[in-house]
Amino acid sequence: MAALRDIKISSNRYLPSRLLSVRFARSGGPGGQNVNKVESKVDLRLALGQVEEFLGESDTRRLQEKLAKRLDAEGNVQVLSNEFRDQSRNLDAALDRMESLVQGALKRQKKRKPTKRTKGSNERRLKEKKSRGQIKSMRGQAGG
Repeated sequence: MAALRDIKISSNRYLPSRLLSVRFARSGGPGGQNVNKVESKVDLRLALGQVEEFLGESDTRRLQEKLAKRLDAEGNVQVLSNEFRDQSRNLDAALDRMESLVQGALKRQKKRKPTKRTKGSNERRLKEKKSRGQIKSMRGQAGG
């Protein structure tokens, strides 16, 4: 069986596996009799209350804001996985999903630097405006 592992955030930052809790349940879907006997569904939770000592206050707050829809009543981030028939593969999938969720929530968007128009694009824009204006002015003169 696959074991819990640390959640890697970047090359030098991680969340230890002790912040994770896992529960197993019977999963629906294909599997024949196996589905009635084996608890292959994985319910993985990350305790956000204990994350602050590893990430700091601002990153913890950022996680709470970005992952608000995935929080349970106790404030834990919840990930479910039941796509595979065996427990270990579902646990690996849940861990991978949790890792990508945390990494995505902590990733900072770069500030957009407004760019200047090029001289050529400005000239083309003005030329197009002139020609549209001429077309419109011709409409009024041709009337009869």
